[in-house]
Amino acid sequence: MFFARIMKEHSLFLKAGFLPPNTDLAAEAERFLRGFEALLSQAAALGDCVVRRRVLMPGELITEFTDLAECQTPKLTGIAIDRQLTARLAALKSSDEARIPRSLVGQVRQLNRDGLRLVEGLIAFKERLLHSVHSCCLFTANYPLLLEHILRETRLYRSHLLRLEGRSGRCRQELCDSELFWNQIMMEHALFIRGLLDPGEDALVETAGGFAEDYKRLLAASAAANDAAMPGGALELTRKFRDFKQAGVEGIEACRIRSIILPLLADHVLREAHHYLRLLEE
Repeated sequence: MFFARIMKEHSLFLKAGFLPPNTDLAAEAERFLRGFEALLSQAAALGDCVVRRRVLMPGELITEFTDLAECQTPKLTGIAIDRQLTARLAALKSSDEARIPRSLVGQVRQLNRDGLRLVEGLIAFKERLLHSVHSCCLFTANYPLLLEHILRETRLYRSHLLRLEGRSGRCRQELCDSELFWNQIMMEHALFIRGLLDPGEDALVETAGGFAEDYKRLLAASAAANDAAMPGGALELTRKFRDFKQAGVEGIEACRIRSIILPLLADHVLREAHHYLRLLEE
């Protein structure tokens, strides 16, 4: 449910960034948006009364700002959003001790296969876009680094689906790699926020840049540690960055912050911070 939602929003951000000469690319992004909406709908149907309580805590699948962001963003972009999905996610019930019927196992495996098919297509689409941007054949309002960023997230989603299909666990190295991955994602979020804020928002620009530098130092320390224990600091830093992002969503939705950040993009990066915090805390 987390990643299907992230992927559908990637598709929306891609569509919103295309100009009139690229209506074919916008239509392709729209198809992925609707495909991941359908996948998320199916995941929500299968996950009710099954998914763990911790995952349904406010912040990861939806935040208190998501509904308004999904109301404001279509008005700003002209791109429709199925807001009923957010209402359904908010109404989900959890159970940490659910008995899983055999029939559900087969349905979830089919869901994983459908997800893999969609993800493989989205990876190919993003790779094409990135190649076109790098060869100066395509202009989009999205940074080249942002295209690389969302491509890495899509590949991570694919790796999770493949692991689930293989029914394999996660070793210590994979957990360390996950922390490195999300530290880089957080660093890039800070860079994007800094670059999408109005230049006149001096204090916010400086704060975002400070978070980017903090995550750079954390990544450098991790690289220096090599196979030794991961350096501490990710949890505390990410909690502070989460709070900064939350204040940003509030300011953008209330039109108090000057930027070119869509309300749903602000909420999107906040949810990713909540997701990473859960991983760190677990």
